[in-house]
Amino acid sequence: MTTYLTTTLPYVNAKPHLGFALELVQADVLARAARGRGERVRLQCGTDDNSLKNVLAAEAAGVPVREFVDRNAAAFTALAGPLSLAVDDVIRTSRDPRHRVGVERFWRAAADAGDLYRKHYAGLYCVGCEQFYSPAELVGGRCPDHDTEPQRVAEQNWFFRLSRYTDRLRELIGSGTVRIEPVERRNEVLAFLDAGLEDLSVSRSAQRARGWGIPVPDDPEQVIYVWWDALGNYLTALDYGTDGANLELWWNRADRRIHLVGKGVLRFHAVYWLAILLSAGQRLPTHILVHDHLTIDGRKISKSSGVTVDPVELVAEYGTDAVRWWLLREPPRVGDADFTVARLVRRADDELAHGIGNLVNRTVGLIHRYRDGRPPATEQIAPQSDTLRHALDAADARIESALAAYDFRAATEAIRAITDEGNRYVNVTRPWELAAAGAREELDAVLCTLLCACRAVAGHLVPFLPGLAGRISRQCAVTEGALPPAVPVQPRLSAGR
Repeated sequence: MTTYLTTTLPYVNAKPHLGFALELVQADVLARAARGRGERVRLQCGTDDNSLKNVLAAEAAGVPVREFVDRNAAAFTALAGPLSLAVDDVIRTSRDPRHRVGVERFWRAAADAGDLYRKHYAGLYCVGCEQFYSPAELVGGRCPDHDTEPQRVAEQNWFFRLSRYTDRLRELIGSGTVRIEPVERRNEVLAFLDAGLEDLSVSRSAQRARGWGIPVPDDPEQVIYVWWDALGNYLTALDYGTDGANLELWWNRADRRIHLVGKGVLRFHAVYWLAILLSAGQRLPTHILVHDHLTIDGRKISKSSGVTVDPVELVAEYGTDAVRWWLLREPPRVGDADFTVARLVRRADDELAHGIGNLVNRTVGLIHRYRDGRPPATEQIAPQSDTLRHALDAADARIESALAAYDFRAATEAIRAITDEGNRYVNVTRPWELAAAGAREELDAVLCTLLCACRAVAGHLVPFLPGLAGRISRQCAVTEGALPPAVPVQPRLSAGR
C-alpha cells in the first residue's frame, strides 16, 4: 500500500496559528499510523508564498516582500519541531525550483485542452480569501469568512472553462470515486455543483499583484491566480514539471492520494483542483478529508482577523503532548471547536496525567513494591480482567476504523478505554490485599495484565503522542531483569497553578 498525504499550503502573511497546527497534527497521525501498518507513506507540507495578501502584509509591515515571506515561511516550516511532526518534504511556492515549471506545465496543458481564454472582467474580490464573490454570496455586502467589504476589481484576466466540468465533477464526487469526508462536506460540494459552475478567473494583472507571483506563460502582464499556483503544489512537489520518478510513484501509482483541507477551502480542492487535473489529463485524489475550524469565543482563529493562538508558545508552556492531545480529542468530526487554555489543561490532566500517567505509575510502582521491580513471568489469565481484556482486544480495530473515517476523537477514545479499564482493574483486584494475603499467583497475574495494558497503551499512542509513547515504553522496558524506578510519565499541568 502506497499513500501520498498532503496538507494545504498556508498563506505566510503572519506567523502560524493553532488552527493550522490542527491540520498538521492530523496529517502526522494519519502518516504515522499508515507507516505503522507497513505502508509506504509520503507526507507533504509547504507554504503558499505567492499570495497578494502576503504582499499587502509586507507593505503594511514596511518590510521587503522577499524578506517578509521568507521570515514567515520559516516560522511555518519550523513547526515540525514543537509539534513533533514526521514530514517527508516541504515545498515553498516562491523558492522551490520544482514549483514554477510545474505550474507552467499545468497552464499549458489547460491551454492545449482549449480551457483558457482571456476577457474583461469586473467583480467583487476578497483579498483575504483570494477569490471573487458574487453579491449573493456576501453577507450584508461583506465576505462571509473575513467580515470585510470586498474590493471592486475590473481588469483583463485569463479564464478557465470550469463550467465544462460540472457534470463530470458531480459524477466523480457523487459516486465516491473522489471520497469527501465527512459526508456533510461532500453534500455541500454537490449542492454547489447543482447550483451551476461559472468559468473561473485564473490570472491577475501583474500591476495589481505588485509583480509578485508566477507570470502567465507568454503574457507577462498577468500573473497566475494564487489558487491555481498553490493547488499545483501537490504535483509540482513530485516533479510534475519534469515528469520525475516521484510523480509516477506517489501520484500515478499510489493506492491512496489524500488531501487534508479546512472547510473554508473545500471548494478550491473539491471543485477547482479536480477540474484543473481533469483538464491536464492527470489522475485525481482518492480522498479529500475536511476538518472544521478552531474558534475563540465563537470567532474563527485566523491570521487575518487577529484572533489567534501561537502553537509554539502553547507548546513551550504546556508541552507537545498536551497540545497534540487537545487537537485530537476536542474537535468533533463535524463542527467547530472552541479553544481555551483551561480546556487544554483539563484534557491533559484528566486523560493524560490522571488516566494514562496514573495507570503506568501505579503499575510500575506495584511491581517495584511487591517484586523488586522484576515483572512476573506468567501467562496466567488474571482474575476479573474481562472488560480490560476486551478493551485491549478491540483497540486495534477501533483505531483503524476510526482513522479510516477521519475521526480522531473516536480513535483516541479506544486508548482511553484501555486506561480507564486498567485503572478500574487496579481498584477491583486490589493488588495490595493479594500481597498481604500471600496470593502470589493471583498477584503475579494481575501485575502481568497491568504491565501488558501499559505496553499496549504505549504502542497505540505512537501515532498520536509519540513523545508520551516513548516515555511509557522506556518506563515499562526491562533492563537487567527489572523495570526502571517509577517516575511520572505525564505531569499534571494544573499543579502549582
